[in-house]
Amino acid sequence: MPTSIFPRIKISLKACRVNADKSQKEWAEMNNVSVNTVNNWENGNTEPSATQLAEISRLSGIPMDCIFIPKQSQ
Repeated sequence: MPTSIFPRIKISLKACRVNADKSQKEWAEMNNVSVNTVNNWENGNTEPSATQLAEISRLSGIPMDCIFIPKQSQ
């Protein structure tokens, strides 16, 4: 029997950053990427790699399986 009838809540990449109280510039520096890369992640233009996602999870304190990665519509 499932533990919950509700789907697991997903946290956006932007919410991970905001939860950590960081600007895009600070977040980019912490993740060793450009501000443009952070912006692209948050807008669904590109996705972080598995390694980058693990670091985002570690820095934000949000489990990887709870992070929502936006997909850009075509």
